Amino acid sequence: MNFTSLEQATGIRFRNRELFQQAFTHTSYAHERKNSGHIPDNERLEYLGDAVLELAVSEFLFHYDQKMSEGELTRRRARIVCEPSLASFAKELNFGSFVRLGKGEELTGGRTRPSLLADVFEAFIGAVYLDQGLEPARIFLQRVVFPKINDEWLARMTDAKSQLQELVQQERVGPLDYRIIDTQGPAHDRYFVSEVYLENQCLGRGSGRSKKEAEQQAATKALKLWQARRTEGAT
Repeated sequence: MNFTSLEQATGIRFRNRELFQQAFTHTSYAHERKNSGHIPDNERLEYLGDAVLELAVSEFLFHYDQKMSEGELTRRRARIVCEPSLASFAKELNFGSFVRLGKGEELTGGRTRPSLLADVFEAFIGAVYLDQGLEPARIFLQRVVFPKINDEWLARMTDAKSQLQELVQQERVGPLDYRIIDTQGPAHDRYFVSEVYLENQCLGRGSGRSKKEAEQQAATKALKLWQARRTEGAT
């Protein structure tokens, strides 16, 4: 792993390089090398990074606009920390080129998969927090993430699940329910199928290499169906 290039891309000098190597280690890579001893993957760092992002973004939005209600703050935070947003930040930093992948994940385009890139971005934030603390993680986000946030960017980066949730809330027709209906493949190479329901009616089905990706695909299908029905109702 080229730590010098990663430090140049992120502007951060790493103290514990093993942490950052872990942040860029996908489960498929660790599994393929399990006979060589334990190789930690990035899932635990992803969990931690998600919490750090939630806090830092919440604080930023709290000071960004004093007139925003709690509901609007929550909606905007969801748009900033959603998969498309985090994947876009990872792409800008060329994180895909640093990820350690298994052969199967490499062959299926894992380096450019939005769900994988979003997870890597969260894991990187978790590594920064453990390596240097909250303030350096906040400074990194102030440089890489927060300057991009405005109404136009937020509208462009809204993910399918958030869009669908907003439509449902506007029409007050009940809660959405995402269900994983099928899981295939070994633990390190899973494939998920998800359906999204509204009042026990299936609106869409999607699939992907992670639960989040499958749910996003299901929401995308549901949005197309919802929009088609609106168009028919207007004619």
